[in-house]
Amino acid sequence: MKSSSTPHSSPLTPHYIGTLALEAMLTEVSVTPKPGLVDRNNSGAHRDMGFFTFIKSAAALRNSFEEFAVAGYSFSDSDIRKLFPVIRLIGIEAEKRMFQATNGINTHKGEIFSLGLLSACAGYLAGKGLATTPENISSTAARMCEGLCERDFAGVQDKKILTKGERVYIEHGITGIRREAEAGYPTVIRNSLPSLRKYLSRGLSLNDALAFTLINIMAEAWDTNIISRHDIATAERVRQRAASIITHPTIEEIYKFDCELIDAYISPGGAGDLLAVTYLLLLLSDTKKYS
Repeated sequence: MKSSSTPHSSPLTPHYIGTLALEAMLTEVSVTPKPGLVDRNNSGAHRDMGFFTFIKSAAALRNSFEEFAVAGYSFSDSDIRKLFPVIRLIGIEAEKRMFQATNGINTHKGEIFSLGLLSACAGYLAGKGLATTPENISSTAARMCEGLCERDFAGVQDKKILTKGERVYIEHGITGIRREAEAGYPTVIRNSLPSLRKYLSRGLSLNDALAFTLINIMAEAWDTNIISRHDIATAERVRQRAASIITHPTIEEIYKFDCELIDAYISPGGAGDLLAVTYLLLLLSDTKKYS
């Protein structure tokens, strides 16, 4: 996909992009119900964190997302792949802020990666006067992350200490969020963002539209968080259960699904991260309408 040459009617500033990323984080945790995930009603399948843990973490990360956007906005090299190492360093510092705010609890590591990456892409486009459409951001992310999986998983079989993502890759060949980013977030572009727009166009509240959208994500994406905590068979059962809800989605059925995952100690954290990505792309595509 090629970036549009049409300038944005009012180019976004890095500060505003950071504000939208923060809004996406706060909105994601506020959506209720979210099966197995922290929401306003309960802590999902988590025993070490709750709604207010996420609020503290998000507040600590506010400046980080502006930094991601500034890095993209000011980037001038013709090879956008060189921007990724820059934002990875910003991400490392952001994780330190998160852990300091939460006393070592991982609330937002996945969202730091994805929302940080997309904030940098939005900043890059805004700096060039280009529209921050989902398609433009998708293609920019794909170009920036070219070769990411090959680089990150090179020699991983010889490592003595593995991350959860590396273990899932070795055992199942699933590359998770890295492949999603390298492909320009196809789950969001082709599935969850059109789904969210569809639900909103039907007059659903933002909360319910996002709750239904989460179920769409859970039905499609392989959630490495579930696989690493349980196994691939469990991840497939969750996908099938989500798919069964999509045909006739109701909030009541999602509440039932929430209870099922909490009882089984299953947390689809990867799907939650993609929900935040979905909402950020919606915000960036029409800042006047949704903010």
